[in-house]
Amino acid sequence: MEKDFDKLLEYWRTNDGTGKLFNFKFIQYKKGYLKLEAEFSPITFNPQKNVQGGQMTSMLDDATSILLVYESEGKLYPNSINLHSIHHRPLLDGKVTVVAEIIQQGKNIATLKGEIYNSENKLATTLMHTVFLHKTNN
Repeated sequence: MEKDFDKLLEYWRTNDGTGKLFNFKFIQYKKGYLKLEAEFSPITFNPQKNVQGGQMTSMLDDATSILLVYESEGKLYPNSINLHSIHHRPLLDGKVTVVAEIIQQGKNIATLKGEIYNSENKLATTLMHTVFLHKTNN
C-alpha cells in the first residue's frame, strides 16, 4: 500500500501544480483516512515568516483530493465546490502532519475534511471540502 501511495504522491509532485510545493510523505492509510507528513517551503510564508493561510488551505485541498483519487483507483477526480478553512493558530515552521478524511461520499458529491497539525502536534488548520466527483478516463 505504501508503494501505491508513493507512486500517487510522485505523480502529484511531477505534474504541474501545487504538488511540487508540499513534499508529501506517506504515514498511514485506512479506508476513508489518510495521514501524511508535509512541509511548507519558505516561498509559502507571509512577510511575518508564518505560513500564509491560503497555502494551508491549498495543502489540505491537495491532501483530501489525494485520498479520494486513491480510494477511487484514479476513476474519480474531485472538483472543489466549497473550501471552508478555519485557522486555529499560526504555523511558525514548515514541517507538519496532515490528516484527510472522507466524511460522506455520494454518486456526484463528496464532503471531505482535512487537518494540519504543527510540529508540536497541535491543530493549526481545519478544512471542510465539498467536491463534485468528476469521472476520469482511467
